[in-house]
Amino acid sequence: MSRVCQVTGRRTRVGNQITRRGLAKPKGGIGLKTTGVTKRKFKPNIQSKRVWVPELNRFVRVKLSTKALKMISVKGPYRVLVDAGLIKPIRPRKSA
Repeated sequence: MSRVCQVTGRRTRVGNQITRRGLAKPKGGIGLKTTGVTKRKFKPNIQSKRVWVPELNRFVRVKLSTKALKMISVKGPYRVLVDAGLIKPIRPRKSA
């Protein structure tokens, strides 16, 4: 199971943890020295959710970041999921 948000596309990113020692110059020292650089991962907070879509009258299973959950509570699930391409928009029916 990959850690990717289906709405925003957020995924695991890589960076560095920098270890330093010494006293900063403004505090009277001779400055900070880098003593080590270690690779690390920044993992997004991904939640598996069943989202109720009233326009479709059904639940939709999605993997969302917490940012996308907030977006759904603001814009509404139908609009967010259609914009992300996860569900097809409803076509208006022709009246006879």
